[in-house]
Amino acid sequence: MILQALVEYYEVLSKDNKIPKYGWDNSKISYAIELDEKGHFLRLQSLMQEEQRGKKTKTVPRLMILPAAVKKSSGIASNFLFGNATYMFGLNSKGSEKKERALRCFDATKELHLSLLNSNTDTAAVAICDFFNSWDSESAEQDERLIPFVDDLNKGANLCFIVNDIFAQNVPSIQAAWNAEFGSDEADDVIPKMVDLITGDIVEPLKIHPAIKGILGAQSSGASLISFNAPADGSYGKEQNLNAPLGKYSAFAYTAALNYLLSQRDGDGNKRFSKMIGDTTLVYWSSNGEEPYQDVLSDLLDGGNKMLSNQDLQNAVTAICEGRPIDWSRAGIDPDNKFYLLGIAPNAARLSVRFAYCNTFGKIIHNINEHYRRMEIEKPSFEKDSIIPLWRMVSETANQKLKNSNPSPQLCEDILKAIVTGSTYPTTLYQQINLRIKADRIVNWRRASIIKAYFMRNRNYNTNEEVLTVKLNEETVYQPYVLGRLFSVLEAIQDDANPGINTTIKDKYFTSACATPSVIFPILLNLTEKHLKKLSTGKKIYYSQQLQSLLGKITESYPSHMTLDEQGAFQLGYYHQTQKRFTKKTEEN
Repeated sequence: MILQALVEYYEVLSKDNKIPKYGWDNSKISYAIELDEKGHFLRLQSLMQEEQRGKKTKTVPRLMILPAAVKKSSGIASNFLFGNATYMFGLNSKGSEKKERALRCFDATKELHLSLLNSNTDTAAVAICDFFNSWDSESAEQDERLIPFVDDLNKGANLCFIVNDIFAQNVPSIQAAWNAEFGSDEADDVIPKMVDLITGDIVEPLKIHPAIKGILGAQSSGASLISFNAPADGSYGKEQNLNAPLGKYSAFAYTAALNYLLSQRDGDGNKRFSKMIGDTTLVYWSSNGEEPYQDVLSDLLDGGNKMLSNQDLQNAVTAICEGRPIDWSRAGIDPDNKFYLLGIAPNAARLSVRFAYCNTFGKIIHNINEHYRRMEIEKPSFEKDSIIPLWRMVSETANQKLKNSNPSPQLCEDILKAIVTGSTYPTTLYQQINLRIKADRIVNWRRASIIKAYFMRNRNYNTNEEVLTVKLNEETVYQPYVLGRLFSVLEAIQDDANPGINTTIKDKYFTSACATPSVIFPILLNLTEKHLKKLSTGKKIYYSQQLQSLLGKITESYPSHMTLDEQGAFQLGYYHQTQKRFTKKTEEN
């Protein structure tokens, strides 16, 4: 389904001229090899340009439309009209033992260009052929014109040709030569023709598909989404990608569509149509190719755009959820339009699909909006975000004090699925949040929101719905929630009695009070009697009234232990009571 959707997406983009035509692709080029009409190498011309990446300006290669790159493997494979210095000059950067390979790379590039351009009479084509015929690849390392750039060239910088100030790939006759070559079958008698899994046509399937670039964690040169590279992966004697037969067009189309989605950036240098969730790259697109659909989803996942008010975003989301078309960025959005999400994770030279989902755009937005509604809870005044973005939610499950603090990839995938499909949250989400609270004894806004959302969606008979409120519920007598409130009040009394104390009852007793109240609360109440004696009469009366009210709601003896669900209610009670305390202080100030 996803491959077919990507091919259809490519065809829509190609029709609107938003993506290179069949046989062509965007490539990053750092330098141009400037030739005269006789093919003499004049100099290297830098094509590097400055690009805004957030608040910083970074010098990056130029993105240019060139013939589609071949999928590189351990063998030698040359690209047409561009390549690195090893292929274009025979430059060797890996020691004398690799010089022979560098020469073979140059010879392969020379053979390809001569075979396609030898009969072409255009000035640029003749110059390129003359260059390959005259260039001394064995002495490339000593060429004075290359030495100033050798460090950058050795890092794999790509080069293309320019003749008389015209890029070779822009010459019509050279374009025609490549189109004819790329559109022809390889005529390999060893490979039998098969049915293309996407188009249904009888084609000669490709053994290796074009590379997909831009997946964080994968090889920078690109990785494969479809790859069979061992006999154990095959069946019925088929080798490599013949196990999933796709013709040259289908393989090119789905990879070109993915590369387009992964390469698009906004004015700040942020990726527009993809997001990182843990180690998974989430890409998304609309079946009709209209970008406003993706922009709305991006804004919603990020918690709002800097240029867009939260109210405008919420109004748009409300309209979409109600099935009403809206205008967004001067374009219409139809809630019934088909929308796709694809989660891809890296594995060196290969990619794995972690998540694939398709539904109407309105349904997906509705599911995400319902998730944010469940997450709604009273927040501290210093928190500027109105909602918690997905990446912040996921990060709360990991220890942020560690340098390499990455959340579980499987958990990220499960959370994402739950949000966009509207299904129940994974049990491991609550378990991880509970573990983090026990480890650092912090019940912040985000963690309290996650606990509340988890119990609202994953209905559990052990959790009282009265406590799943946005603000403090002062009426409920649900014991775990009341005990959480009581602990917050006891902490406040200690804080007022001993300002600036290093170790509080929260540091020493929070985890055990949450799990075994019958053991801890008698100790805490005994300590509180001593703390109250240090307070002024007014504060003593104020806190005594709070204690009396809360203790009056405890109608049973303290539980010997509490379940995980009850511990969640305890943590919510603690958060709500603490938040009310700080809110009151802020109002007084």
